[in-house]
Amino acid sequence: MSKADDVDVLDPFRQFFSLRRDVLVLSLAMFAFSLGFQMTNRYVPEYLSALGASAFVIGLFGTVGNVIGAVYPYPGGRLSDRIGSRVALTLFGLLSSLGLGVWLVAPTLGTVTIGGVVFEPWIWIFVGLFLAQAWKSFGLGATFAIVKQSVPPERLARGFASTEVFRRTAFLIGPLIAAGIIQYAADFTTSFQYVLAVALLFGVVATALQHVLYDAGEDTLGKEFEGVSEAVRDLRSLPPELRPLLVGDTLVRFANGMVYVFFVIVITRFLEVGLSVGPVSLSPAAFFGVLLAIEMLVALVSMPPAARAAERVGLKPIVALGFLVYAVFPVLLISVPPDTSLTAPLVVALFAFSGLRFAGLPAHKALIVGPAERDTGGRVSGSYYLLRNAVVIPSAALGGLIYGGFAVPGTDVSIAGDPVVAFGLASAIGLVGVAYFALFGEEYDAYS
Repeated sequence: MSKADDVDVLDPFRQFFSLRRDVLVLSLAMFAFSLGFQMTNRYVPEYLSALGASAFVIGLFGTVGNVIGAVYPYPGGRLSDRIGSRVALTLFGLLSSLGLGVWLVAPTLGTVTIGGVVFEPWIWIFVGLFLAQAWKSFGLGATFAIVKQSVPPERLARGFASTEVFRRTAFLIGPLIAAGIIQYAADFTTSFQYVLAVALLFGVVATALQHVLYDAGEDTLGKEFEGVSEAVRDLRSLPPELRPLLVGDTLVRFANGMVYVFFVIVITRFLEVGLSVGPVSLSPAAFFGVLLAIEMLVALVSMPPAARAAERVGLKPIVALGFLVYAVFPVLLISVPPDTSLTAPLVVALFAFSGLRFAGLPAHKALIVGPAERDTGGRVSGSYYLLRNAVVIPSAALGGLIYGGFAVPGTDVSIAGDPVVAFGLASAIGLVGVAYFALFGEEYDAYS
């Protein structure tokens, strides 16, 4: 793509239907794995609860996911350098599919004893997590580099909107598939196993397609990072104008991470809200899938105009709007009155509102990669996300402690859990991040 070419939201779909092998294969794999993750990952906390996990264990699941998200891309990139992109893609796809399979059979694997400690079947969900996220470890920073090198500086937000719209279409479809399956099985554990089976099928098919069709002869994905020493150098050399964005973003994401895994629990157990429209009656678990689809529909509709608006008003206001939605959503959700005729409509409105947090995502990515030199976009974005994700790691475990309560080791002191406090504190921390970015965040020169 030349710098003179415009970038619009249909561009990813045009590339997909052009049937160019690299675009077709990677698009199919990206879409299939995203579909599988969105069908399953947001429901795993409820699955854990059904398998006997406490609120802290559910929070710990989110923290372990944060650890994986922070550390996987680097060894994934190094491994792809050693064994080649095609083999690496296949390996990561197989591992991800195996992880879904472990989740599928977890209820039948029973308890395990390690060092005299007995673990319930939920321990297998953690085992599967380390496998299921493997495909996501491959060359994530390269996406930033490709867009950075392909799009004029003043069009970065629109370029990222194009890639996000294509990828997040699966985020819309996946929860609807899950909701349809869950609705027609009385027991949640059994119905979610059906969901996992479908997601596993998607993963196996995607892995086979990418192995057979993908030609990595000229591919450089996964070669953006060369090891820990280079990561340290990249962290130290982050453009100084990114620091206020990084601080604000980290606070907002830490706040969201405290309660993110409990959204499904709030719908299914705290509010216990389903949906009845005429002859259609959805269980709370199925209703949650519809809510996720509504959220993503708003996201897909709002991202392109928000990216274009950024070209007129600047990136910073659009990013700040997304941060603000992130921050206030938890306290608004936990404040919905239960057992009223307005509960379901209010929850629908809130998840639609939550979709607006994605409106700022393309502008956010443009603001991250914009100050980077033309050939360093992957390294800058990878270092930024590594640092942010590392700080966010303990957020879910902390949220789980506050949500479910805990006993102080070695004493008779116990702290009662309070979901309202957990969600309220999360919003308070998020608002501090919003305020910090609003006061100190800098605009990218191309949008000034």
